[in-house]
Amino acid sequence: MAQIRVNNLTFYYDGSVEPVFENVSFSIDTNWKLGFIGRNGKGKTTFLNLLLGKYAYQGTISASVFFDYFPYTIPEQWMQLTAADFVENLKAGCEIWRVICELECLGESAEILYRTFGTLSPGERTKVLLAVLFSGENDFLLIDEPTNHLDGDARDTVKEYLASKKGYILVSHDRDFLDACTDHCLVLNRKSIEVQNGNFSVWWENKQRKDQFAMAENEKHKREIQKLKQAAARTMEWAEKNERTKIGYDPIKEHDRFLDTRAYIGAKTKKMQSKVSQMEKRISREIEEKEGLLQDLETPVDLKLKNLIHHKGTLVNIKDYSLRYADGDYPVLSGLTFAVKRGDRVALAGKNGCGKSTLIKRILQEVGFSDSAMEIVEEGVCETASGLVISYVGQDTTWLKGDINSFCRDHNLELSLFCTILRQLDFERVQFLKNMEDYSEGQKKKVLLAASLLTPAHLYIWDEPLNYIDLFSRMQIEKLILEYRPNMLFVEHDAKFREKIATMTIEL
Repeated sequence: MAQIRVNNLTFYYDGSVEPVFENVSFSIDTNWKLGFIGRNGKGKTTFLNLLLGKYAYQGTISASVFFDYFPYTIPEQWMQLTAADFVENLKAGCEIWRVICELECLGESAEILYRTFGTLSPGERTKVLLAVLFSGENDFLLIDEPTNHLDGDARDTVKEYLASKKGYILVSHDRDFLDACTDHCLVLNRKSIEVQNGNFSVWWENKQRKDQFAMAENEKHKREIQKLKQAAARTMEWAEKNERTKIGYDPIKEHDRFLDTRAYIGAKTKKMQSKVSQMEKRISREIEEKEGLLQDLETPVDLKLKNLIHHKGTLVNIKDYSLRYADGDYPVLSGLTFAVKRGDRVALAGKNGCGKSTLIKRILQEVGFSDSAMEIVEEGVCETASGLVISYVGQDTTWLKGDINSFCRDHNLELSLFCTILRQLDFERVQFLKNMEDYSEGQKKKVLLAASLLTPAHLYIWDEPLNYIDLFSRMQIEKLILEYRPNMLFVEHDAKFREKIATMTIEL
């Protein structure tokens, strides 16, 4: 067992005023299964790149292990090759027999190493790359969001596989996945970094207790400061009133006043002023103790939704529906029957390639939302209510270009309201000055979600909306949906989100 020590780490991106990390220090053991938690844009991937030595930084990172990173970058030309052709280029000294052993642990045969990589499903590609990653010895592995675009079965397989390993940092926003695969947490809080024993649920329970204690202490300090300020003001008023009696007096009312009375009044005033000075010092101490109490407090703002009410009870009707592509030999969907009615939040579930996104595209085409016409052969009923207004969030974010102003103008969105929603999703103001192609994947997904939330609709269709979205924002969105109860048709592989949100699940 070795340790990775980080001392006084400070890092700025070129041209940035705000540091990503400032005087950060902590240490971790190399046999831990470490969950890496933090909001989008807080620096998780940046820190992994610092461990890999990709950026210059101030401070020190000392480690006696070799770091390797998932996901590997696969050039476009390699998509026409088999994985067996390029695994040694991904990991120096990689041996095929070790990769095959790891694939067996992932429930896959060696055969997928010899199929064209571009023909593999997202789950198969992930398994191949993870098998390559774990084929070395004595490496400390940096695993960045391995579950994006994986179906439930593939996610469960990868979860069981990682749970049997150790010696890695895992970046994930899936609560169930983090609970199963980690025994420690490295957390990027708002103003600090902490390392804690236990999985996500243990950390979250401790954080809620810590936040409640911080809020209670903050209220106690606020009350004490207010009491001290009131007492200091009263004492100062008495001192000033007492001081004014030193000069001039009524000989009838104060017939017993002597020459040394003035000195007595001065001493009394001085004593009162000293008392005020002591109170001010106590106020300063109380304020000092209060500072920092709420620096890491997560207080997500409640989001709002402008959902419309349709006059019909059934919004989408699918009956005995089958669909295949015109150039395909087999149906993508067959004999499917379900309906989305008013008040329903329907989740589409199933393996990658079972037709979830294809069905969504067909429904979008039915209401004229999508201009792209799929060349398909279909049987049965796929119909939508007349006048149905849809708000859509898709998987693809690559088309997001330009700045926020242009995006709002092109999509007829109120700029100030749009920026407000992004701020509520913890977007920092500096991000509004950047082009969207420079955003992280999580920030791009928040742009799409904010646009959807700002669009009044009868039905919200979301296709894997939570890919790359941080844990706190997921909880915000859960709370929003449970409060406003919009009509929804969605695909999401986050098991906890689906369990909380869906009123019905359709297995394809």
